[in-house]
Order: sequence, then structure tokens, then C-alpha cells
Amino acid sequence: MPDNARQHAHELVEQLGPGQLAAVVHLLQVMLQDEESVTDEDRRRFHQGQAWFAEHGGKGIPMEDVLGEFGLKPEDFPLGS
Repeated sequence: MPDNARQHAHELVEQLGPGQLAAVVHLLQVMLQDEESVTDEDRRRFHQGQAWFAEHGGKGIPMEDVLGEFGLKPEDFPLGS
């Protein structure tokens, strides 16, 4: 199956336009990046976040509450123009 998948990928790449090809190349580069970009601090904070959500029943803080701490409300941020 891996050879089939590789061949299929090659066939699909051949059909892409220049902009699409550039996007795919960028995606592949990101996928192949070295793990060094994720630090121990990143992992620690990720696990802290998971623990926080577990302690709060898997729910975050409502946006209205966050904005309220700054004296704001959702209406202060109109969508679209």
C-alpha cells in the first residue's frame, strides 16, 4: 500500500497549479520539520492546560466572562463590516 499511496500522491501533485503546488510544498516542509521546534516548556504548558480542563469538567471559561474582566462585552467587537 505505501507504494500505491506514493504513486497516487505523485499523480495528484502533477495536477496542481502553481499556487496549489506551493501550498503543498509548504505543508510537506512543515510536516517534515524537526521536533526541535517543540520545547520541554511547550510540553509542560500543554500538560498543564490538559490538567486544568480536566479539573473544570472539560469546559473553558465563557468569552463573556473573559471580556467582562476587562470591562468589555461581545457587542464591543462587531463581526464583519
